[in-house]
Amino acid sequence: MRYLLFCFLLFSSNVFAARIAIIIDDIGYRQSDKAVLALPSNVTLSVLPLTPLGKTVATQAYQQGSEILVHLPMQALNGKTIGPGALTNIMSEQDFKQQLKQAIDSVPFATGANNHMGSLLTQLSEPMHWVMDTLIERDIYFIDSVTTKYTQAGAIAEEVGVPLLKRTIFLDNDKSNAGLEFQFQKAITLAETQGDVVVIAHPYPETLVFLNNNLHRLAEANIALVPPSKLLPFSVATKVEAAKNSTVRLR
Repeated sequence: MRYLLFCFLLFSSNVFAARIAIIIDDIGYRQSDKAVLALPSNVTLSVLPLTPLGKTVATQAYQQGSEILVHLPMQALNGKTIGPGALTNIMSEQDFKQQLKQAIDSVPFATGANNHMGSLLTQLSEPMHWVMDTLIERDIYFIDSVTTKYTQAGAIAEEVGVPLLKRTIFLDNDKSNAGLEFQFQKAITLAETQGDVVVIAHPYPETLVFLNNNLHRLAEANIALVPPSKLLPFSVATKVEAAKNSTVRLR
């Protein structure tokens, strides 16, 4: 059944004008995170670096056809603990870039990145230049999770030349069924009116149950579920796909 749904969604991505990318953030710490592997492979996983399950889940998801992002932990205004691979405003450029490269290397098959938290760091020009300089060296695109309206990450990505997307909707700030339904329907409506939507969600049991029960509604609404790279300019999307295929051959 999962395979048939994937085939239908893959075919749909070529014929439907409206497209939604769904990213599941915060993968890597909990055994329950493995439940994301039951989602259609057009759902993208964003894996936290240097986590106990990160490599295993990223590898399995990639082998099933999912696109993988590295979920870069960045300093937040609320002072919350950021976790391994943390990027902060007190680091030297050398330490910052070394930490960033280690984070990227710890998540196999990552072709894109997005920020974990970062309401402070994404407002700062210099650290964001260090991020984008590193990403462009690695041929990694960036999705601004937009955890603050004052983010400079997108503008600096464009300045440096890093392929860029921005989060449109957080699906599960409210994990109730009513809250999930409200945001899911909002995503559908936006896709129908503006064409492309980037949705970020989390591996909460409530979220995964909701998605498994409702993703079929996208195709019914003539909306394709696609990896984020498919929302990038054609030349960039083709390059990402070629890199994925090259990795497959090497393995």
